[in-house]
Amino acid sequence: MSASEPCVLMEVAGGVATLTLSRPAALNAINSQMIAELDAAISAVEADASVRVVILTGAGKAFAAGADIAEMQGYGEEEAWAFASRGQRVFARFEKLGVPVLAAINGFALGGGCELAMACDILYSSERAKFGQPEVKLGVTPGFGGTQRLPRRIGPQAAMELLFTGRVIDAAEAHRLGLVARVFPGESLLAEVRAVAQEIAARGPLAVAWAKEVVRAGAHLPLDHANRLEAETFGRCFGTADQKEGMGAFLEKREPSFQGR
Repeated sequence: MSASEPCVLMEVAGGVATLTLSRPAALNAINSQMIAELDAAISAVEADASVRVVILTGAGKAFAAGADIAEMQGYGEEEAWAFASRGQRVFARFEKLGVPVLAAINGFALGGGCELAMACDILYSSERAKFGQPEVKLGVTPGFGGTQRLPRRIGPQAAMELLFTGRVIDAAEAHRLGLVARVFPGESLLAEVRAVAQEIAARGPLAVAWAKEVVRAGAHLPLDHANRLEAETFGRCFGTADQKEGMGAFLEKREPSFQGR
């Protein structure tokens, strides 16, 4: 693939933006160009009021098989730090995005690919997907957040075993550990995730966005502070037209028509 060819494809339909990592010949290895295009794609999602859910997936046999070793091999310390920092900043934008981000992990999600998946809100996996942080096999640590997000996802002990050994696990083990929410047959993965996305897109968009915000913020707060944040957010909902529409539709036994206001 030449540098002029896009390596992140974006499609918007029915309130769902699908972002596809597209360097299939390189198993969607994450390079500087892909990070820049992910950054631009997130900005495009933020600018499109019709988008209520994002799906992130990969083309071909992989979600993303890691960061691009061919690009990184010659880095010095400062270049490596800058590359990791750029990736961390862009991946964090998925967490901060005002709509849910669903990962449809169709194949290898290793190293940077696993780190990118963990920056999404909910992870769904093909039964043939593989997961891991094998960076220690290359003599380096994870750089895109793996040492921080993996323990938060599966607990510190299980995370450290994977981080210290570089072991790769299958989809069933990832599900057992709580890394992925559900596992689907490969041929139906994207359809299943799109069905979940459509279900979310039909809900009150402000309520969904604020629920994501409270979950993310509350995870780092003491429980009493987090519950106070929840109560404040619950009250905030009652100042919206969506709350009036949602409760009115329930009482009138009809489907609501949410406007996101």
